[in-house]
Amino acid sequence: MIIDYAKRNIVAIAVLLVGFLSVTGAGAETLGTPKEKPILTISGKIGATNKGDTAQFDRPMLEALGMETIETTTPWYNGPVKFEGVSLDKLMKLVGADGQRAVFVALNDYSSEIPIEDFSKHNVILALKRDGEYMPVRDKGPLFVIYPFDSKPELKNQTYYGRSVWQVAKIVVK
Repeated sequence: MIIDYAKRNIVAIAVLLVGFLSVTGAGAETLGTPKEKPILTISGKIGATNKGDTAQFDRPMLEALGMETIETTTPWYNGPVKFEGVSLDKLMKLVGADGQRAVFVALNDYSSEIPIEDFSKHNVILALKRDGEYMPVRDKGPLFVIYPFDSKPELKNQTYYGRSVWQVAKIVVK
């Protein structure tokens, strides 16, 4: 009888603790800390952070999320190009993005606002590699927003080309 009472109390405490952790966000998967120089900082309406109120990523952290490949033609290169990078849908879920739009800011402060729904709807990636090589800053790197332009005719227009920010350094979730 005492054992049954103790078991019920332990179960009740465990249920309360799980509820508390899910409400406070504690216990969520941690982002880890960049070991190399960060190449991406995400801020704004996010729930997971690792440096103040931002989420910072170095290249190994981004690659550890799993790389996806898009082979497509673009207005910036001749012929089809193979891009490898991180799913932006997956990245937004990882940081707990709670907004409708994301502003991508380049190293030169150029920016473009992209609806977050685009990421899953069009399988958009944040590319780190072009044709198997890391992209240097002088050639649109280190990060480049890539849509699979050849997958749907509607993606081959200025709206989506304008959303394809290169030299991405920051993302602000709104």
